[in-house]
Amino acid sequence: MTLDIETIHRHLQRAEELISPAEVDEALDRMATAISARLEKSAPLVLVVMNGGLIPAGMLLPRLAFPLRLDYIHATRYRERTFGTDLHWKKEPEEPLQGRTVLVVDDILDEGHTLQAIVRWCRDAGASEVLSAVLVAKKHDRGCGMCADFVGLEAPDRYLFGCGMDYRGWGRNLPGIHAIREEDLNE
Repeated sequence: MTLDIETIHRHLQRAEELISPAEVDEALDRMATAISARLEKSAPLVLVVMNGGLIPAGMLLPRLAFPLRLDYIHATRYRERTFGTDLHWKKEPEEPLQGRTVLVVDDILDEGHTLQAIVRWCRDAGASEVLSAVLVAKKHDRGCGMCADFVGLEAPDRYLFGCGMDYRGWGRNLPGIHAIREEDLNE
């Protein structure tokens, strides 16, 4: 369902800020320290998961002071909806994965199906090691058992946006992490 711009504005303005921009920065610093300790000698290939991983990666990568290569992958289950379905592949990386250490960077780990499929795909493509980093992991009991290797923040099981995450395609650019009100999800 497409919403008009006034409705989008209203929903975004009514949303609750759960995590401040300062808390996001602190989490990114912690992630960078942990990733650097683990990968600084491996010259990894960093694969950013589009579109959500773009902003967290853009904030994280300048904090990594070691050689790395950068590429992206585009796989999605949501397609600007508020629920996920089957995985839709839009773009595979240009860089070869064979024999490489790969770090997959995404915005959020919700149920884990998308990240799990991407990690499996990287292994099947010949990566020698595949690690994952997400800015946010949701706290709930659903999912496929996928855990990210590096997690910046945990958040409640609500519909989140900001810092790469979107609400129906909007709000990825906003600092901090916000939650849409339940009643606005059904509108």
